[in-house]
Amino acid sequence: MTVFETERLVVRDWTEEPGDLARIFEIYSLVEVTRWLGASPLLPLTDPAGAPAVVRRWHARHAEHGGRYGIWAIQRRDTAQVVGTVLLKPLPGLDGSTATSDIEVGWHLHPDSHGHGFATEAGRAAVEHGFAVGASEIYAVVSPGNTASMAVARRLGMTPIGRRTDWYGGEELEAFVLPRP
Repeated sequence: MTVFETERLVVRDWTEEPGDLARIFEIYSLVEVTRWLGASPLLPLTDPAGAPAVVRRWHARHAEHGGRYGIWAIQRRDTAQVVGTVLLKPLPGLDGSTATSDIEVGWHLHPDSHGHGFATEAGRAAVEHGFAVGASEIYAVVSPGNTASMAVARRLGMTPIGRRTDWYGGEELEAFVLPRP
């Protein structure tokens, strides 16, 4: 199901189709991607057979949101290649699992898709979607040292608010915020 579209991209639900599962494994088995994602019981993937569990976990986590929030595939219109993931979701609190009322935008791209503006384009559309469904402000939280993601947050017009420990079990993260215009 398509969630939203941009000039070059279609943002849609991840599926359990073989192409999606293969791309999830390609992306989430790479240390250069997963090193920025914090602790997760499913990541990094070490076996392609783990990809369906990732999709199911993402779908289950956001089923109650009815499309407002989720973790979605970013697909190029011209080639149909999935370049990565964009997310818009409630941030987990200090216990690491209970959702807060703070809404996060984020992106995870395969390295073969870096440098084309896809993260910024998908992130901008996700922010617009978030404001359209009622968010009053949207945060990006970035692992310290992930300068590429910090640059994307700045290109989205987000304001840096320093290192925070409010979310993800108290992990120290660089935080950015964008209020609804």
